[in-house]
Amino acid sequence: MGDDLGDEWWKHDDGSEGEKKTVQEEHSTGETKRTKPAKRKRVAEKTVKAKKKTDSQTKDQESEKPKKKRNKKKKTITDVLATSAPKPGCPSDLQDLVAQYFSDKRSVIERDELQLQNSCFLSSNDLTHSLSSYLKQVCPKWAKIQKQHTDKSSVVVLIVCSSAVRTIELIKLLTAFKGKAKVVKLFAKHIKIEEQVKLLQKGVTHIGVGTPGRIGALIDREGLTLQALRYVILDWNWRDRKLRRMIDISEVKGDLMKLLDSGILTTCKEDKVKIGLF
Repeated sequence: MGDDLGDEWWKHDDGSEGEKKTVQEEHSTGETKRTKPAKRKRVAEKTVKAKKKTDSQTKDQESEKPKKKRNKKKKTITDVLATSAPKPGCPSDLQDLVAQYFSDKRSVIERDELQLQNSCFLSSNDLTHSLSSYLKQVCPKWAKIQKQHTDKSSVVVLIVCSSAVRTIELIKLLTAFKGKAKVVKLFAKHIKIEEQVKLLQKGVTHIGVGTPGRIGALIDREGLTLQALRYVILDWNWRDRKLRRMIDISEVKGDLMKLLDSGILTTCKEDKVKIGLF
C-alpha cells in the first residue's frame, strides 16, 4: 500500500512540474509577444530621426551651394531716358549709323565713299525748335526758292519720318513755314503708289513728307526724282509712345539706310543736297 501511495504521489508530483513548466513557457511567450511592438516602436522612432537628420543635412548642403545669379534685364529705352535727358542728334550720329549698318554689306573702299563731310549737314535741332522755326533757320531764302521751283515729279524739301501718323502731324506743323508751297504726303497707308506717282507728275510740289520705305519705292519707280532736291530733313529726335526714335525701329532704320544709299548721299557729296537732323 505504501508503494502504491508512493507511485501515485510521484506521478502527481511530475504532473505539477509539467504544469509549472507550461505556465512558465506561456508566461515567457506572452512577454516575448508583448516586447515585439515595443521593438517596432523603437525602430520607427529611429527611422524618423534618421529621416530628419537626412533632411537637415540636405538643407545645409543646399544652403552651402552658391546661388545662381539672376540674369539682369536689358535696359529699355524707357529705362535709359528715366535716368538721363534725351540728347539732340548731331551729324556724327548719322555718320556712325551709316558706317555700322553697312559694315558687313560693303567693302572698306565702298564704306569710305559713304562718309560725308561736315559741310554736307545743316545745323541740327537743339530740341528747342518747332518744325517751322527750324526750317526758317536752315532755309532763310525759302520764299525765293519756292518761286523758282518749277520741276514736276520732284520736291525741294524732303522730310523723312517714321510713320503715316507722324507724317500728318508734321504737315500740320509746316503751316508757319510753307507759305504758298504745295505739300504732298508720301506714305503707304491707304494710298497706292500709282496714285502718288500720278499726283507728283500732275503738278509742281515743293515739300514732300513721308516714310523712308515709300519714298524709296517712289524713287525706284522714277515717280520721284532728286533733280530739284536741296534739303533732306530727318525727323531724328522725335519719339513715339514707346519712346523710340525712327532709327530705333529696325524696319524704319533699314528703309532709311536704303533711301540714303539710293542717291541722296551721292548728291550730298556733290554739294547739291544738305541733310538736317530735326
